[in-house]
Amino acid sequence: MPRRPDYVLLMALFRTRSAAVFGIEAHVIDVEVDMYNGSARDFVTVGMPDTAVRESRERIKSALLNSGFGYPNKAVTINLAPANVRKEGVGFDLPMAIGILGAMGLARPADQHLLVGELSLDGTLRAVRGVLSIAACARRRGILNVVVPADNAAEAGVTEGIRVFGMRHLAEVVTYLSNPDQFQAFVPTPRAALPADGSIPDFCDVRGQATAKRALEVAAAGGHNVLMIGPPGSGKSMLAKRFAGILPPLTFQEALETTQIHSVAGLLPKGAGLLSQRPFRAPHHTVSDAGLIGGGAGTPRPGEVSLAHNGVLFLDELPEFARNVLEMLRQPLEDRLVTLARSNMTLSFPASFILICALNPCPCGFFSDATRECRCTPAIIQRYMGKLSGPLLDRIDLHIEVPAVPYRELREKGDGMASSEIRQRVERARAIQQQRGFYNAHMPSRMVRKLCELDDSGERTLEMAVRRLGLSARAHDRILKVARTIADLDQKEQVSAKHLAEAVQYRSLDRHYWS
Repeated sequence: MPRRPDYVLLMALFRTRSAAVFGIEAHVIDVEVDMYNGSARDFVTVGMPDTAVRESRERIKSALLNSGFGYPNKAVTINLAPANVRKEGVGFDLPMAIGILGAMGLARPADQHLLVGELSLDGTLRAVRGVLSIAACARRRGILNVVVPADNAAEAGVTEGIRVFGMRHLAEVVTYLSNPDQFQAFVPTPRAALPADGSIPDFCDVRGQATAKRALEVAAAGGHNVLMIGPPGSGKSMLAKRFAGILPPLTFQEALETTQIHSVAGLLPKGAGLLSQRPFRAPHHTVSDAGLIGGGAGTPRPGEVSLAHNGVLFLDELPEFARNVLEMLRQPLEDRLVTLARSNMTLSFPASFILICALNPCPCGFFSDATRECRCTPAIIQRYMGKLSGPLLDRIDLHIEVPAVPYRELREKGDGMASSEIRQRVERARAIQQQRGFYNAHMPSRMVRKLCELDDSGERTLEMAVRRLGLSARAHDRILKVARTIADLDQKEQVSAKHLAEAVQYRSLDRHYWS
């Protein structure tokens, strides 16, 4: 009969620590395991577990047996505390299994560790979602050691001030707890560099559309929302897909926030650390309200507006989206935050993104096109455009027309302006805004008059625009913010009449289509 290890401590009650993710924040969960005389089939999990947590008993039993630890011929009760908070996901498999082994006397105490991971039937550890939030929670609570699946180690290693141990098997975790000096903490690699310009869509591929390119440059410089309207094939989608390429690289803090959201949503690739590119999300027009804004059954999950945080949300064929879904964009566009209230909790997800919309001018797409005949009646066009409400359009700063490209421009030789050139100008303008503490699109209302002060000529231009276009107070402020961005691109301290005239030009669709 094999000799039991010297460190075996027979104890009926054993405690480990894990974490649960609510929204994008994690909270420590105490996993208490009690073992007592009874049938081995009595395996009870309490503390408001969901189906995935309750089913963990079958995974844990097989993992313990197939890893050579055996399974006790006793009854087991596991409590996930605090008991009044619902527990979801498969990340509790590892701490529950270690708790059972500790109660059996086969694992040392793990009080200074936070454990998370899914078990396969042979004891292998599988990656789970939300590990970056869990690592941040461990640092916040003063837990210095975090044990995660090896595929999550790079993600958790981003967090400073803790030691991360990436494990591949349950037996490896038990060995680590008994002999921690034999294991080295995970060392994160430096942030991956952005890919070369040739590997992402470039603006030099787009022929013509100088006005649209200029408008997108202004939008990128100030963080403004854009609506593009034009016939099919004019290049609206092509321009939108290249927009992220002219935005500055993610800062470390932005990369951390973005990676955290994608981690909670389970969208990070295995072995990935911090995201290096700004997200570009383009949901189909059949997306539900929960898919766009967030929510769903159980604990709410981030939606597309949060997955686009610090990046771009592209809505193609805008009138095809359900109107009730589009109207839900109004609050995140204004507050850059989504707050989801449920009966048992209220969660907030960040949603600071640049909205790029594209639509045809009518159902057939050829209204106001000089080369094709439109067969839509005025009533049909009005009904088509009526799907977009005034309050939503008020929150979109730039409305630009993207006409069909003339043949000569389509066939001209040579490349157009590259994304790298535009990005340099955008970065210079954003550097000016960073000194003020905010980007122009997010300028506080109290600062608009101070930073967008106009001379007499500018006042007359703005007054004429507001009267003729019937603009709201919100649209008035947004025109001034766009003019401020144009002045920043010109490296000018003062907003002049020409800057304001260009900003007003980007609202001309108010007159042509919705007046």
